[in-house]
Amino acid sequence: MEVRYSPDAKSYRTMTNDELRKHFLVDALFIPDTISMVYSDADRSIIGSAVPVSGSLKLLATKKEMAAEYFLERREVGVINIGAPGVIVADGKEYRLLNKECLYIGRGTREVEFRSNDSAHPARYYFVSYPAHTTYPTTHAGVKNAAIVKLGTAQDANKRTLNKYIHPDGIKSCQVVMGFTELDEGCVWNTMPVHTHQRRTEIYMYFDLPEDAIVLHLMGEPTETKHIIMRDGQAVISPSWSVHSGCATKKYAFVWAMGGENQAFDDMDWVPMKSLG
Repeated sequence: MEVRYSPDAKSYRTMTNDELRKHFLVDALFIPDTISMVYSDADRSIIGSAVPVSGSLKLLATKKEMAAEYFLERREVGVINIGAPGVIVADGKEYRLLNKECLYIGRGTREVEFRSNDSAHPARYYFVSYPAHTTYPTTHAGVKNAAIVKLGTAQDANKRTLNKYIHPDGIKSCQVVMGFTELDEGCVWNTMPVHTHQRRTEIYMYFDLPEDAIVLHLMGEPTETKHIIMRDGQAVISPSWSVHSGCATKKYAFVWAMGGENQAFDDMDWVPMKSLG
């Protein structure tokens, strides 16, 4: 597991493009027959993926980084499948996940195993984990179970649908807040106007993006914005001081996940458009 240490806002201002990508971009995800993970010191999040092709994949703790007997000994995890149908086995119980469905797995679950229904069309599991201080039940949710929020307008090129899975009024958790957003056809801007989260980290993972398309992801302090060019299946870490927004060349979707000391979805510090620089 790769370990990342986030720079502060002051250090960020002088970073080159390569340095930005090294610290904030997570691009080694969705490798066949591999569980890929990045550990960030920002709220001690773990960002990962699992693509089981030739067999099942087990989610295991890494002794050095986690100092735990098993992955969820002191953690919880939210998973969204962005691939073909598959099965997650949590302590012997099977949960079948279709495309864009979610599974929350609570603290204390000793064994987690990822499977695909068809090796020719594997599941592509994306997960984000945060420390947990208590246990909530492992819970599966399909798209029909998500809380739907419609935002934006076609005139502003940001008409989109939020699908909220793990949140205070949905699947219960200690820290993880998670769901995904889909842009309407012809709309390319997400999360604009922008905001920051003083009390939590947010992580975006862009998907359903054509191979020849890119996202220009904006980050940084509102008056010191920079961008990272991102492609399908890549994630980006947004510390509490950073805005997080993007504009793409084609329609796309993204998984958003947050962790910190406040789970209230609307706890955002909005930035007036005239203040961006």
